[in-house]
Amino acid sequence: MNRVRCLVFNSALGPLDYRVPEGMVVEPGSVVLAPLGPRQIIGVVWEAERLPGAEVPANKLRPILSVLPVPPLPAPLRRLIEWTADYYLAPLASVARMALSSTGALRGGSTVTEYRLTDKQAERLTPQRAKAIEALHSQQATIRELAELAGVSDAVLRGMVNAGLLEPVLVDSDRPYPPADPAFFGPDLSDDQTVVAAKFVASVHAHEFQPYLLDGVTGSGKTETYFEGVAAALEDGRQVLVLLPEIALTETFLKRFGARFGVTPVTWHSSLKSSERRRAWRAVAMGSAQVIVGARSALFLPFANLGLIIVDEAHEVSFKQDDGVRYNARDVAVMRARFESVPVILASATPALESLQMAESGRYERVILPSRFGGATMPDIHVVDLRVEQPERGHWIAPPLVKALKDRLEKGEQSLLFLNRRGYAPLTLCRTCGYRFQCPNCSAWLVEHRLSRRLACHHCGHEVPTPDACPECHEPDCLVACGPGVERIADEVAAILPEARVALVTSDTLTSPAKAAEFVEMASAKAIDVIVGTQLVTKGYHFPELTLVGVIDADMGLEGGDLRAAERTYQQVAQVAGRAGRGEKPGEVLIQTRHPEAPVIEALASGDRDAFYAAETEARRDAGAPPFGRWAAIIVSSEDEAEARDAARGIGGSAPNLADVMILGPAPAPLSLLRGRYRYRLLINARRSTELQRVIREWLDQLRFPPGVRVAVDIDPYSFV
Repeated sequence: MNRVRCLVFNSALGPLDYRVPEGMVVEPGSVVLAPLGPRQIIGVVWEAERLPGAEVPANKLRPILSVLPVPPLPAPLRRLIEWTADYYLAPLASVARMALSSTGALRGGSTVTEYRLTDKQAERLTPQRAKAIEALHSQQATIRELAELAGVSDAVLRGMVNAGLLEPVLVDSDRPYPPADPAFFGPDLSDDQTVVAAKFVASVHAHEFQPYLLDGVTGSGKTETYFEGVAAALEDGRQVLVLLPEIALTETFLKRFGARFGVTPVTWHSSLKSSERRRAWRAVAMGSAQVIVGARSALFLPFANLGLIIVDEAHEVSFKQDDGVRYNARDVAVMRARFESVPVILASATPALESLQMAESGRYERVILPSRFGGATMPDIHVVDLRVEQPERGHWIAPPLVKALKDRLEKGEQSLLFLNRRGYAPLTLCRTCGYRFQCPNCSAWLVEHRLSRRLACHHCGHEVPTPDACPECHEPDCLVACGPGVERIADEVAAILPEARVALVTSDTLTSPAKAAEFVEMASAKAIDVIVGTQLVTKGYHFPELTLVGVIDADMGLEGGDLRAAERTYQQVAQVAGRAGRGEKPGEVLIQTRHPEAPVIEALASGDRDAFYAAETEARRDAGAPPFGRWAAIIVSSEDEAEARDAARGIGGSAPNLADVMILGPAPAPLSLLRGRYRYRLLINARRSTELQRVIREWLDQLRFPPGVRVAVDIDPYSFV
């Protein structure tokens, strides 16, 4: 092979051909360094027949400069990249870039100098050095990473090195991870768990593609059963990928894994230091990383010998990426398992309706854990009608829930209050002139965060300090917080139960796996009486002394016209309800609502999940919605509103007229201004048999847009804002 075709990470260029110098060994999947004009670029060698491109005369080919010292991307991963790009209508280069997500890993083995605190005591400390010392206990990293952790400049830390307060440590970038022992601790499984675990073990040993839907009630021990599949893969010398929806769940999972296998697995998420990402990526590619636990991006790591994929909490919306390559990690995980010829386990107490339908059709095998492990029972669920049991004026916790909180505190038991709204209040206004604080970059109100004294946009990150006076009429002490967020609920709990120890659990407070671990340790040690949190507390946590769950506003998720609103509300409330009564003591759940007659609330109260899913299935079937029909969205945006509107109208005006396809819009998006860009949307509904990607591709390929216009396609959308 003296010429090769390369996929380069510039979607505008397309594939490029290069000459292979004599003596250089190149194969499909090889990661290479190649010239492009005066620059050097990274590319991946691809099969020419799978990557159409213009033929270049041999005498014009430039030579590849070098093959980078990493294993070639395996064929199953290349097929996954192709499938993802084709299905989600994304540039092939953008998808391939996700597989090479650590550029440092491509440079080969090396050593890195990291730094850690010494035992030396400084006679005098500047405030910055004192801040660094307080933040960096038990930390070891590069100067840049330590500076970010401590919130100080690189210069402060370099001065600490010169003063002997920090010492250098030479670290082998490719040092091996400690091996996991599949026989470290044999679990005591129930009869139901044993049957399910045996299926997973046999499937792993068979080395064949088989998708499983592990459908078990909260507390049924789903993790313990799929751990037996992990053990089987380790016995076979193969690798395992476990996907989790939230970084905050990682530390809890690591402890459970360590108790079963003797060591913690390799982690992969956005909070890793660059040196940790480099080490993990190379260990995965070399095959020495046995078990990888990570967020959705771990799905595109270049596994050398994959044997099993697990998607925990597989119903979670956070598995869907809503920018860049808009893929659903749950579905892509199934496809990766298919290309790798390995089993995949989708575990959930509240499976997505699409997954249940796949099981119903026989494409997935559904395995069920119908009861909680160890004799624990499901909690009693009661509905609090807020039209009858009204909270006191200016309060949000109804009298029955107040009484239940006081009762649990007297008994020394723990309670959890759930409201999926961060901050203190979703809207702040002036009582004098009516001025409302709105984000200048988005069509959204600024959320008050009283703990940090700031008003913040949860869409673009814009923040301003909370003013003392109205910026419109300049009247002091006139700002009013409207509606509750979790901070406000925590304040209300503190007023009702002044002696209670209250923990606020949101993405604002659990900003790292370490902070999540600290929270779990405190809750497990009964150092917390009442947990107040958002969706972060709905899954993955096991606190045996937690016997009461209160849902502050069960109706909130039903607002906004989301076509999956009822299903999401059921999943969220059922998951948080599952935190109650997981130990020996029985649990109770109080759901506050103004619509007790809503089908989803009735289903939650009666515990009749199957009836709810059956009704939701029929509604989806009648509407031609997934899984019985197909959805896609086209999102048009520009910094110029007229430009965005005209481009959207151009797309709508050239829409194909097909019997199997219904096109709605264009219309301004519900969030019509986002991060400074005006947005219009079109929604496409098609029959299941329609070649939807081909229709959209042919439709949009004929159009041309101004440079400032972005057109994004979202296949199987979850967000409709």
